[in-house]
Amino acid sequence: MSAHSYSRCWVHLIWGTLNREKLLNKTAAARVSRYLAEYAEKQGVYMKINYVNADHVHTLVDLPTALSIEKLMQLIKGSSSHWINSSNLITGKFAWGRGYGAFSVSESNVDQVAGYIRRQEEHHRVSTFAEELREFIDRHGLRWKDEGSR
Repeated sequence: MSAHSYSRCWVHLIWGTLNREKLLNKTAAARVSRYLAEYAEKQGVYMKINYVNADHVHTLVDLPTALSIEKLMQLIKGSSSHWINSSNLITGKFAWGRGYGAFSVSESNVDQVAGYIRRQEEHHRVSTFAEELREFIDRHGLRWKDEGSR
C-alpha cells in the first residue's frame, strides 16, 4: 500500500466446523484461538478479537488492502485445519465446513461487535450456531442458502 493511502476495513468473520459438529473442547478451542491470532499477525492482518466455540469461530479483523476476504479465509481455514490435525487436538480428522460469513463493521460499531464476540459463551447458552448464523444472514439482508448449496 502506498505511504499516502489509508484503509480501515473491519470485517466480522464467522465459520463453522464440518457439519457443525462440536469438535473442539475448551482446551483445544483456546489453543486454536491463540493459533489464529498468531497466524493472522504473520499474514499482516490485525485481528482485534476472536472466539473459538466448539463448533464455530468468530473473528473481527481489519482487512489489509492486499488481501481479499476470500483469500484470507482460504489462508486461515486451510492453515488452521492443517495445524489442528498435525497437533492432534481432536480424535479423528478435523475439517472446517464449506463457506463462511463476512459482515462489514463500521468504526462506530467495532467495540459493540468485539463485545458480542467476547460474550459468545454466554450467548450460546440460549442460541445455537445455526440460529445465530441465520440471524446474521437475515439482519444483513441476505438469503439463506439451503444445505445442499453450501
